[in-house]
Amino acid sequence: MQIEAFAKINWSLDITGVREDGYHLMDMLMQPVSLADEITLLPARDLRLSTSGYPRIRPDQNNLVMKAALALQSASGCTEGASVHLHKRIPVGAGLGGGSADAAAVLMGLNRLWSLGLSSSELETVGLSVGADVPFCLRGGLTRTGGIGEKLEDHECKSSYWLVIVQPCRGLSTKEVFQKWHASETLVHPDTDAALTALETGDLALLCGSISNILQSVSVELQPEIGEAIQSLKQLGACTALMTGSGSAVFGVFRTGKDARSAADTVRTRWRNAFLCHTQHDSLRVSDE
Repeated sequence: MQIEAFAKINWSLDITGVREDGYHLMDMLMQPVSLADEITLLPARDLRLSTSGYPRIRPDQNNLVMKAALALQSASGCTEGASVHLHKRIPVGAGLGGGSADAAAVLMGLNRLWSLGLSSSELETVGLSVGADVPFCLRGGLTRTGGIGEKLEDHECKSSYWLVIVQPCRGLSTKEVFQKWHASETLVHPDTDAALTALETGDLALLCGSISNILQSVSVELQPEIGEAIQSLKQLGACTALMTGSGSAVFGVFRTGKDARSAADTVRTRWRNAFLCHTQHDSLRVSDE
């Protein structure tokens, strides 16, 4: 079984509070994009993971793929194994949800391979124990996500948008970004309702004027190249550009595929991790060998 595990972007990211246990309460608009990792699953006596592609990652039990497989075994009582191969394309530490997408792919794939019969909601519950973005990566679509990732509202997106995604610097520590945000004086919150309306109606002008990420300013302070990449994308014709997640990747929104392709070719002369892609509905795509 082969599964494409697609990256995501945040059209909007807001922090609405902090729970007593320290977890942040979020209000986010997320959507899959066409940049994907590839997962291959085969029957095996035990659980094993191999990796290839770029960025290079270690195939150990700290990988979310293995954490997801072990969590599914624990939740289901299943003792079967699987050979998992992960081919990476999505940058790590980028806010693109690559690890979460890989974990979601393994949960969905092993549910089929092991004939567990778990429902989508049951898989999302297991996924939440692995990572906050995993439930979204199982579901896909245009989703407004609240709480710590467990509150998912499905919405219809009228249009698909051409994007150029750039990771201009090393990955950021999510913990460090949130700590810096708490120490900042950021008081202006994103207008998530306006951004949602823009996506539902296909209003590009409203979209470009309303998308926002409350963590962007502090992440730019930590890594100024994030701000430089945003400005570069705008100078190359993006109608807007924004950081996704807690960084360090940013995306520019372009009116046409031709404009996006030209911009991607240019930014690649400075930054290796630059990707031409588009928004879409699917977060996972399966093909049986």
